[in-house]
Amino acid sequence: MPADRAGRPESPRAPFGRRLCEVAESRVSGGYRLFTLVDEEGPAPAPGQFFMLAAAPDWTGEGGRPYLPRAISHARVVENPAGGLRLDFLIDEVGPGTARLGRMEPGEKCWLAGPFGGRFSLPRQLNPGAAGAILVGGGIGIAPMAVLRRELVDRGIPSRSLLGFRDQAHSGGVDELFGCEETRLAFEDGSSGHKGYVTDLLLQLLEGDDSGSAAIYSCGPPAMLEAVRQICLQREIPVELALESPMACGYGACFGCAVPKADGGYMRLCVDGPVVRGDEIATAMAGEPAVG
Repeated sequence: MPADRAGRPESPRAPFGRRLCEVAESRVSGGYRLFTLVDEEGPAPAPGQFFMLAAAPDWTGEGGRPYLPRAISHARVVENPAGGLRLDFLIDEVGPGTARLGRMEPGEKCWLAGPFGGRFSLPRQLNPGAAGAILVGGGIGIAPMAVLRRELVDRGIPSRSLLGFRDQAHSGGVDELFGCEETRLAFEDGSSGHKGYVTDLLLQLLEGDDSGSAAIYSCGPPAMLEAVRQICLQREIPVELALESPMACGYGACFGCAVPKADGGYMRLCVDGPVVRGDEIATAMAGEPAVG
């Protein structure tokens, strides 16, 4: 299998330009919304990649906002019976861009570009001694974890999923994307599962595991990612993080998504990430998400 410069399996490359896709479905999932686009032309994305999305009608409203497309990770990809791919996206309406995407109805059109960025490594590529994978997701960061979990299941690789949310109003996608097998939940307000942070569950899990056999993957809010990164660095456990950062293009031209590297200099998340090893970066807090 060809590999990229970071040693991960090679990822599909985005066709230049954007393409117009139709919304096939839109439904509420807890406090979030799942909507489905039919992509008739693009390649199938790999776990960890993302797309740039903009609603075709009424994207720029009063004051010209949101104007720029939004970088969104896909949450599921399946073949469309009539041809092409069905791409699911998990949306949290936090600003004018994500609010417009969340309001999209079946039959509407959406501009899509991608897939962008690099993918997650497989566990044995991340850690030659890995016996399986531990997936740690927070908020809408559970979306790329769901895609990775699906690939691991298809390959027969064991995994355990730890998912964390602020409260019920800021959760969703669990039943549709994960089911209940090998999945543990944490809610900061104690409304379900463990009361506290998802990193509490990670620490509990690592207490009974041999760190030499672990491979950890994570996506979520910057503070959560930094906590996961520190836990792994202290225990010398290989970890890959899918970071968020303000993006305008997806092709590496705007440098809006630059984050500091551990050995100095910067990397552009849209082309050098968004998946990075925990020891490659100075801090995961550098990847503050854009206003949606």
